Amino acid sequence: MRKTAVITAGTAGIGLETALGLAAAGFAVTVVGRDADRGARAVARINATSPDHPGRFLSADLASLDEVRTLAERINCDHAASGEPLTVLVNNVGAMFADRRDVGGVEASFVVNHLSPYLLTELLLPILTASAPSRIVNVTSGAVGVAKRVFDAVEPPGGYYGFHWYGRAKLANLAYTLDLAARLKGTGVSVFAADPGGAATDMTNGTLTDPKIVSPALRLLWPLVRRTFERSTSGPASVAARPSVVAATDNALASHTGIVLGARARPVTPFRAATDPRLVAAVRRLSERYAPLSAA
Repeated sequence: MRKTAVITAGTAGIGLETALGLAAAGFAVTVVGRDADRGARAVARINATSPDHPGRFLSADLASLDEVRTLAERINCDHAASGEPLTVLVNNVGAMFADRRDVGGVEASFVVNHLSPYLLTELLLPILTASAPSRIVNVTSGAVGVAKRVFDAVEPPGGYYGFHWYGRAKLANLAYTLDLAARLKGTGVSVFAADPGGAATDMTNGTLTDPKIVSPALRLLWPLVRRTFERSTSGPASVAARPSVVAATDNALASHTGIVLGARARPVTPFRAATDPRLVAAVRRLSERYAPLSAA
């Protein structure tokens, strides 16, 4: 039976390079994105890499939790009809916003970077468990280090600063990832976090030039910090995709779970805050409240 993979935000950048890496490893790859033209181009590249396992594009706006539910239903129905497993899920979607945006009354960065991958993962858990051995790979970020670590509410108090809010959402998702790994231990479903380090992508191009994305305390130093960050995000997306590809395919990881792979695609120590039981419990409560598994 062939191996299958679903990759969110897989039509360009790191997501597409992850898809190409999995296709080259023999996976039948489905990429998820908003733009049908980009989806068609991505599928053409996947098919050129692995003509024996044609790629597929599914349209979904992952900023909409309703569309995430529809996407999960489609994937579940397709796999039920075909009898094929879902071997790998890569939650690659990510977004950073210079100005505060709402999605259904919830701050957009938290929706895209955490609630969306959380909800998709939870809705696909039955088929991932039935397909075991299988893997879940959640893409994380070094920006967790600048995150506010307060999760009493879906959005922390104070002014909106996109870089910190992005890091906070990624911290929530990292805490969820490690908690999920513990929860699924013994099921045959392995869970990993992959830190791409950085690459020049649509998300980073232009966003980092706006000093409003950081707090006033960091703003005076931002030109220096930005140059450092831009150097780290100037590499090719193919290199940044390697941690995700390794997490999804490396046989040496087959008996492991709850591992964070760093930018060099090697295990690194998880960010300590993501393992704090109080933070994990707070993230769990927010996730269940704002992304219930069934629509209201």
